[in-house]
Amino acid sequence: MTENALARHIARLIQETGPIPLSHYMALALGHPRYGYYMTRDPLGAKGDFTTAPEISQMFGEMLGLWLADQWLQQGAPRHFALAELGPGRGTLMTDILRAIRSVPGMSEASEVHFIETSPVLREMQKVRVPDATWHERIDTLPRLPLFLVANEFFDALPVTQYQRTDRGWCERYVALEGERLIPVLAPVPLANDAALPPAMKNAAEGEIAEISPASTSIAEEMAAHIAAEGGAALVIDYGHEKSAPGDTLQAMKNHAYADPFAEPGMADITAHVDFEMLVKAVRGGNAQAHGPVEQGAFLTALGIDGRAEALSRNATASQRHDIETALQRLTGRDEMGSLFKVLGITPRGSALPAGFA
Repeated sequence: MTENALARHIARLIQETGPIPLSHYMALALGHPRYGYYMTRDPLGAKGDFTTAPEISQMFGEMLGLWLADQWLQQGAPRHFALAELGPGRGTLMTDILRAIRSVPGMSEASEVHFIETSPVLREMQKVRVPDATWHERIDTLPRLPLFLVANEFFDALPVTQYQRTDRGWCERYVALEGERLIPVLAPVPLANDAALPPAMKNAAEGEIAEISPASTSIAEEMAAHIAAEGGAALVIDYGHEKSAPGDTLQAMKNHAYADPFAEPGMADITAHVDFEMLVKAVRGGNAQAHGPVEQGAFLTALGIDGRAEALSRNATASQRHDIETALQRLTGRDEMGSLFKVLGITPRGSALPAGFA
């Protein structure tokens, strides 16, 4: 086991209490207040461990901003609303959204920016780009206003619970200590009631893994309930699968390469693919309307990203035009982010089909 403070902390915890649920391990690895991955570093960019769409091009945030603007206008242009982001990274996405909505008369003046962010390191970076924002630890402290929200690569970092089908039934996956190594193990007693598992898991073969994320569905339902009660709209953009299916999608990224999720807790980003079918059910449970998911490439193309790329290229140098074309391909190409990433829209019940979801 790599010698780091969080690894030693988890090892002591296991020695004292026994193996811990995978969801608990993931929460500690990412969010421990002193040693958690997101609490101690800027994970983005060439010097970090991964790159998100807003860091690739301003076009991504501009398209999302114009989508939110269209929803704002369709809902009667509320004179005061919360413009919120879950997990806003460096603040890059919100900066691009704010620039885009300035072209819509009255929208910037009506907006009040709110960030849901737990990382002190990232909060400091966000304050430089969006100094007038208000910060929150949880979504339930957002003001009771119409809510126009984006969540880009937020849900993939929320803890997951895993179960493996055995001849005894579904057994939860835990993390144990073997010598000095942290390893996944199965609980000795099977799950008494599998009602929480997606219906797609009912016919899973022995050895297959079921993943659920109670934190994800709880936040999605709460977000939907807010929009149902106060008005607004939301976009969830993340990588994952449209339909629930068995499979172990837990992965770690370090220095832009895959790593062992159990080798260096707190030193690598740990994520799991988002189950959009479960998010859709949660949105409906919150009494809001779900749209999609659709592939990111198709969504951005429908919103006019090709035209925006062309406009940016007109006054660009040859090098800049190449960068714009490369960014467009990364965001929309089927062999890049275009098909792996999905977009889920959330609006009040009875609202018209939003742009990008035809």
